[in-house]
Amino acid sequence: MVRQPRNEGRGEILPPHCRRWTQIGAIGAGAHVFYELASGVGLPFASRVGPLPAAAFFGAGTAVAFREAGRQPHSRDPLFAVLNGVLLSAVISHFSTWPTTKVAGLPWLTECEGLTGRLMPPYNFILYVSGVAAFGGLLENRRGGLRGAFVLALMVPWLMDEQRREYLRLLTQARNRPAWWNRRLQQRPGRRRLGG
Repeated sequence: MVRQPRNEGRGEILPPHCRRWTQIGAIGAGAHVFYELASGVGLPFASRVGPLPAAAFFGAGTAVAFREAGRQPHSRDPLFAVLNGVLLSAVISHFSTWPTTKVAGLPWLTECEGLTGRLMPPYNFILYVSGVAAFGGLLENRRGGLRGAFVLALMVPWLMDEQRREYLRLLTQARNRPAWWNRRLQQRPGRRRLGG
């Protein structure tokens, strides 16, 4: 249990350090993967551990990140900066890996991981909210901001490659073991042109 900091000299309990941007980023990341699952294109790690364990991992991760971002003291800023770096890396790698166009001068995904057409506006919105929140989270966790930037440099190239590999695994799995959670991938060709 985290102890509430006390105001020196007066003994009053101070409010916990609340990281609103980090909390919004955590919700955005959860919305991102559960939107993919609900849309029938799977979610990260589903090709390796199955959809239910992957969903449990992301659901629990979202809940814990949200709760702890509102409870942990400033000394934990570096940890939350790393988390925000990972979240922002996921957003950047999506826009760097998959085909885009421009909308209002910003990149706009036209397809991603089996999602196309009418599914793309909400998906792009979720990614933009997640990205803005993660960037805000890097700023609100000033003590660890450089660590978050370092994570970006490492994670974006790795996630770009991993998205391609995961997508191909999910396509194979959809052909070999069709189910509700991979329904949109069942008719997709084996290899799609990816951006990047």
